[in-house]
Amino acid sequence: QVQLVESGGGLVQPGGSLRLTCAASGSSFSLRALDWYRQAPGEEREFIAKITNIRGTYYADSVKGRFTISRDNAKNTVYLQMNSLKPEDTAVYYCTTGQPGRATTGDYWGQGTQVTVSS
Repeated sequence: QVQLVESGGGLVQPGGSLRLTCAASGSSFSLRALDWYRQAPGEEREFIAKITNIRGTYYADSVKGRFTISRDNAKNTVYLQMNSLKPEDTAVYYCTTGQPGRATTGDYWGQGTQVTVSS
């Protein structure tokens, strides 16, 4: 069993930055891929970024060049550095992971952290 806890959300002005953290408990963290998703009010949850167990990274076009995903396996933690934030980045942000050794996620989800970009 894996538990994920997101933190680091908050209110930020347009153009500002935030770093989200997803702390994981459970086994085999280093073998798992992790994704960040977000969900804005009235919209579907959308993929934002992925980091694989060999540190390959992938981004949605909407955040490419502004967001950076990274991981610290010694701390069982994945980060999402968000720069040049826009009002349309406002959403609840979730991390998710799957089974060890697989690129797919979605088996485990955190509770989410709210990010609001507003002046």
